[in-house]
Amino acid sequence: MRKLLSLLLVLALAFSAFACAAPAPAATEATEAPAAEATEAPAADAAEAPAALTEPITLGVISPNTGALAVYGAAVTNAVDLAVSEINAAGGILGQQVNVIKTDDQFDPAETLNAFNSLVAQGVGLIVGSVTSGCTSAITEAANEEGVVLLTPSATADSITTADDYVFRACYADSFQGAIAAYYAKTAGYTDVGVVYCAADTYSKGLYDSFAAAAATYGLNIKAVESTASLDVQDYTNQFASMASSGVQFVYAPYYYDVIGPYIVTQARAAGYAGIIMGADGYDGTPDYVVEGADLTAFNNVYWTNHYDPTDADPAVQAFVAAFTEMWGSTPNAISALAYDAVYMYKLAIEKAGSADPAAVRAALADPATTFSGVTGTFAFNAETGTPTKGAVILSFASDGTTVTTKLVDVIKELK
Repeated sequence: MRKLLSLLLVLALAFSAFACAAPAPAATEATEAPAAEATEAPAADAAEAPAALTEPITLGVISPNTGALAVYGAAVTNAVDLAVSEINAAGGILGQQVNVIKTDDQFDPAETLNAFNSLVAQGVGLIVGSVTSGCTSAITEAANEEGVVLLTPSATADSITTADDYVFRACYADSFQGAIAAYYAKTAGYTDVGVVYCAADTYSKGLYDSFAAAAATYGLNIKAVESTASLDVQDYTNQFASMASSGVQFVYAPYYYDVIGPYIVTQARAAGYAGIIMGADGYDGTPDYVVEGADLTAFNNVYWTNHYDPTDADPAVQAFVAAFTEMWGSTPNAISALAYDAVYMYKLAIEKAGSADPAAVRAALADPATTFSGVTGTFAFNAETGTPTKGAVILSFASDGTTVTTKLVDVIKELK
């Protein structure tokens, strides 16, 4: 199917050029990565040098470049541009430069499928994306049917990847992330806990499910549960008034930064809930969404799990942070770190396979012997799930009333 679509596209473009004597416009924007000095690339297993490729390599990118999560889109595309510029400056992959075609899913599942189909029509067989679980879920079936490798930086829902398919992820799954939160609640001495989540969102609901399962394992009592029907909700007063009246001092609230920053935290405190609020990687970027004039001390006792800490002294982390900051003028968040690793994971797989053919790259990624060492850790993919086995960090906000900063609380290598 993918080959047929590519052939039809080529014929259509040829006919257009003959009839109009003018070049046809590109279906999507192909961008050349900004020039940058090469930094030390993530390390990979040594292997015999394969033969050079004969054609340039094209990576597709699907991300929410517009819409509610456009910050995540920029995080992905900026990181991809950095990684590709480094790789190309160092000679490319097996002698070939890497080209990038970017598409915008608008944080909408239907648009995500449109973006995927656009890339397939252009002959793209290796894709980085999408960012969220809901959008990525919309294209996993199509990726398997078309034989297109889909490597999502950050879609954490367990259902995203299964055995023997073309879908992989650079991040850990929600079953691990939700379990970390329950593990932390237990080790911090809490027994009765509460949950506030969005029942309509794949990410939020999946994290609630994994937290609830782990809570049973760790002997936690989920005493109060409240939900919302949409991520568009802007008033969480009733939900957290319920938490306050229940007497719990630990609430798991897996939402995104654009809900946590302007709404949940300050409304929870105003409703009388003063305990711990804990979430997941969706909290990354929250300080940028705090409402002007809000009581910033409300953000104390807010914790979340994440994929890396930019203050980590690891040389790979600091090289990445320095290069990203030089190119883009800002500190990279976890989404950027994961997207950066995703590009280098493709590089390793192509080199291991000696080919950019999607089937060969899929086999190389799925091989348990393929070990990748990058910004977010050293890992191999689980052959049964397509999910890497890796650790996580627990971070928290801290505020003196004038600013909201982030600090490292703990590093979790494995659950006990």
